[in-house]
Amino acid sequence: MSASIVTSPPVVMAPRSDGFEVVWGVRGLSRGWIEWEAADGSSGTVTSDAFGMVPQDHRVLRVRVDGLPSATAVRVRAITEAVDRRRVRHESEWKTLRTLDAASDTAHFAVWNDTHQRDDTLRALHDATPDVDVLVWNGDLCNDWKDPSWFTSTVLNPAGLDVSDGRPLSIVIGNHDVRGAWAYQLEDFVATPEGRPFTAFRIGPVACIVLHTGEDKPDAHPSFEGRVAFEPLRAEQAEWLREVTARPEFADAPYRVVFCHIPLRWIDETVVDYDADGYDWFSRMSRDAWHESLVSWGAQIVVSGHTHHRTSLPATVEFPYAQLISGGPDAETTSDEAATWIDGVATAEELVLTMRDLGGEVVHEVRLRPLA
Repeated sequence: MSASIVTSPPVVMAPRSDGFEVVWGVRGLSRGWIEWEAADGSSGTVTSDAFGMVPQDHRVLRVRVDGLPSATAVRVRAITEAVDRRRVRHESEWKTLRTLDAASDTAHFAVWNDTHQRDDTLRALHDATPDVDVLVWNGDLCNDWKDPSWFTSTVLNPAGLDVSDGRPLSIVIGNHDVRGAWAYQLEDFVATPEGRPFTAFRIGPVACIVLHTGEDKPDAHPSFEGRVAFEPLRAEQAEWLREVTARPEFADAPYRVVFCHIPLRWIDETVVDYDADGYDWFSRMSRDAWHESLVSWGAQIVVSGHTHHRTSLPATVEFPYAQLISGGPDAETTSDEAATWIDGVATAEELVLTMRDLGGEVVHEVRLRPLA
C-alpha cells in the first residue's frame, strides 16, 4: 500500500439500515467512488457527493451509500484515481458487509475503547473480536493530535489493520480525540449517519444511542486555550435526545443501550478542583444535561471507557441505568490499565454484555432482560 495512491483500506463506518459510508486515505489529489454488488445480482456505483462533485481530496475520500434494503449483504470496493496526468488507478479488494436489520430477533456488537495508538493492543483486540453487526470504538483512539498524518494511521489503518473488515464501525469521540493542534480535522476522517458526533441506530432488538461527552474539564479551563465548545454541544444533544427517543423504533425497543466515552456515573463522585489539576472521572455536566431524558426513555445501561479501570455499577433507584466501564490501553493482562473488550449478544430472552481481557478471561458480565 505504501507505493500506491491509497494509504488505507476502505473503512466502512456509520452503518444504517439503508446504507453506510466508506472512508479511505489517499496520497495526493485523487478522486474516488464506490462500487457495490448484492447477492440478488443488483449492483451500483456511487460517484458523487452532496454537492454534485465526484469525491476528491488530497488526504481522505468519503462516499456515502444510500438506498439499500435493510438486512442486505453486499460487497463493496473503492476505486481511486490520481487527479493528474498519470491517471494512476487503484481498485481495493472487495469486502462484505450487511446493512442493519431492526426487525431481527438477535443482535451482536462489540466495543473497544481507549486504544491510544497502541499497536500491540490494537492487534490483540483485532484478533480477539469476531465479525459483528457493529463495532463501537468508544473513544480515545489517540493521545493528542500533534501530527496531521496520524489521522490515517490511527483511524483508518491502525497498526496496519483493516479493522472494519466484517464489522462496520461506529466511532464515539473521546476527550483525547479532541486534543492537540490538529484535533479540529478529526471530523474529516470520521463518518456518522447524520454528520454530527452523536447518533442512534437499531440492531435487531437493541436500540443504541451514541453521545459525545466532550472534555473532562469545563470549556473555560485555560488548558483548552478557548478552542472547545462542548457545553453547547451537550445542550444540543439534550434536545436531540428528547426527540430521538420518542421515535417508535427507539421507544419500543426491547433493549436500550447508551455508548459514551466518559462515564455518567463513577465510584467516587467528589467535586473536582480543576484549579488543582483535577479532571472528571465521570461527566457530571453530561449527566445533568441528559439524565432526565435517559430515565424517561428507559435506558438500561451506559457503556463507557475513559477511566482505564474496569468497573461495573448496577442500576439503582437514583440511577435506573447500569454503568459499565471498560479497561485501558495496555496489552499486558496483569497491568492496572489492562485492555478489555465487550461482547454484546442479544436474543429475545436477554442481552448479555461480557467484558473480557486480552487473554480471554471474563472480567464482568451484565445480563439484561427485555423491557415490556
